[in-house]
Amino acid sequence: MTDTLRPTETVDTSTDMDPGVAALLDRKSARVAAAGTYVPLTTEHVTGLLEGFFASERPGEKVGDVGRVGGGASKEQFAFTLTGDDGRTAKYILRMDPIQTASETDRRREFEALKSYHGVVPAPTAEWLDDEGRHFGQPAAIMGFLGGVTKPAMKSNAPNITGIGTAFAAELRGRLATQYLDCLARIHNADWRSADMPSFDVPDADDHQVARWQLNWWSRVWREDAVQIMPIAVLTERWLRQNVPTCNDPVLVHGDYRTGNFLFDETSGTVTAILDWEYAHLGDFHEDLAWMLQALYATHQDGETYVCGLYPKDEFIGEYERLSGRTVDRATLRWYEILCAWKCLAITLATSTKAARDGHNHQDIMLSWLGPVGYVFVTELCDMIEAETAA
Repeated sequence: MTDTLRPTETVDTSTDMDPGVAALLDRKSARVAAAGTYVPLTTEHVTGLLEGFFASERPGEKVGDVGRVGGGASKEQFAFTLTGDDGRTAKYILRMDPIQTASETDRRREFEALKSYHGVVPAPTAEWLDDEGRHFGQPAAIMGFLGGVTKPAMKSNAPNITGIGTAFAAELRGRLATQYLDCLARIHNADWRSADMPSFDVPDADDHQVARWQLNWWSRVWREDAVQIMPIAVLTERWLRQNVPTCNDPVLVHGDYRTGNFLFDETSGTVTAILDWEYAHLGDFHEDLAWMLQALYATHQDGETYVCGLYPKDEFIGEYERLSGRTVDRATLRWYEILCAWKCLAITLATSTKAARDGHNHQDIMLSWLGPVGYVFVTELCDMIEAETAA
């Protein structure tokens, strides 16, 4: 055990949680308890909502080309255009919360992160926010639209789920890998203290609080959403609590940094946008690296395993250190790998399964598919906890 991993104190810290996350989960619990079956929004209804919204926000501008955007197990997403009196047209994305999602997140935090980091890395612009759903009926945010694709057009046997099993030809991989990892380094190295992000709470009570807030977040999610008893979830939480790592230099953690959550131009090999900032929070940079290392996002090509289809693992860590100027602590990284696998277990075999079962989401088929995927993380956790306890 390294100096950065110390057993947690005997004082009960299981309720110490990011205040914003605690409030978010409180709102979710109240909403789910009072909800019936969720009825997906129609294009016609969304068009009406947008027209009403922009009648006051942009009088005289015309809403057009409203259409549902594929994917989005967490959010209902619609693309639309606004055309002004001068004939100029701009395209946007509307993201709204259903009753229950694959994972509950905060539209205001996502909006603030995008607004602050749009100039740090290529990212959508944050344009309008209705975080309480006063106009749209549910929390919503509108972002600028950016072009690009999430995966190559090349044929693949990978499932049609963004970010899972994505493979890149060697030439394209060579163009994208450093760009993408450099964006992560820039996010981590940017000065969040000077950013305008008032809804982000700072975990600075002690040097274990950064990790403890994440542990308690996903402990509560599992406790409230699990639909079956799973001993590995209990064993994992116990190990995590016994080995909480330290961190005294929090960064902005993207929270879902992986293949499928960035756009690129396939012809030029240029990264055009970093997407899905909904999990953004102040935390340990190891967490983003550990998320990218999850087995579900790995690609196996030509006898090599690539992290998110882009780097062999050792090269991935070394290149991140070079680009960021940071030193990766392997023990801390391992703790976050286990935390992230446990988080994925909660998302797939707890929240997604529960939302699909209860009819609380527009993507019940996809969420039902995610349930069995959770057993990938069960296997990973069994292997990792066995290895750690045997060491």
